[in-house]
Amino acid sequence: MDRGDGLDGETIADGEIGPDSVTDANGETDVNVAEDANGVTDADGVTDADAGGVALFVDGPNVLREEFDVDLDDVRRAAEAEGPLVTTRLYLDEHATPGLIQAAEARGFEVVVTSGDVDVKLAVDAARLAAEDRMDTLAIASRDTDFKPVVETANGYGIRTLAIAPGEFGRSDALRNAANGSVTLDGDEESAAESDDGDADAESASTR
Repeated sequence: MDRGDGLDGETIADGEIGPDSVTDANGETDVNVAEDANGVTDADGVTDADAGGVALFVDGPNVLREEFDVDLDDVRRAAEAEGPLVTTRLYLDEHATPGLIQAAEARGFEVVVTSGDVDVKLAVDAARLAAEDRMDTLAIASRDTDFKPVVETANGYGIRTLAIAPGEFGRSDALRNAANGSVTLDGDEESAAESDDGDADAESASTR
């Protein structure tokens, strides 16, 4: 299986380059996928603003690191286990290579490249979609505790939250405990509700 992970810019065999990017007034570039398996996306990259589903936000610089060897297909599958995807966004900084962007697009990700702080852009976008009630589940792939307030905000709106960690040694306990559920890409999955009833350090079930 070809991988689109890591910041070394490996491309996918037979992967197609997505549509042209658009640069806004802030100098941030959104490379949007016009449609995915669920249908045509809107201007915000949401397949159907009125339909419930899973919104996946991936913190690229934090997750796509050589030591984690993350496959974007695995990230997508972890989120899809919660329900149909209504948006799949990969956030990258200005150091992202064209090969990485092409690989992500070929896997159906909407790529958002920002010259500013990736964390801020991701957090603002996720909080906005949560406030607009445009998803049933918010899935964030990151090991950054800075996203804990975003997860808590989504929880406050009654949205289920899922923390996806790139690996056992790349897992944020704070983010994991704030979310309703968590997945570690090396195979562990745990429900926050279950951990509340027992030992928080109990062995988690295998991921779906």
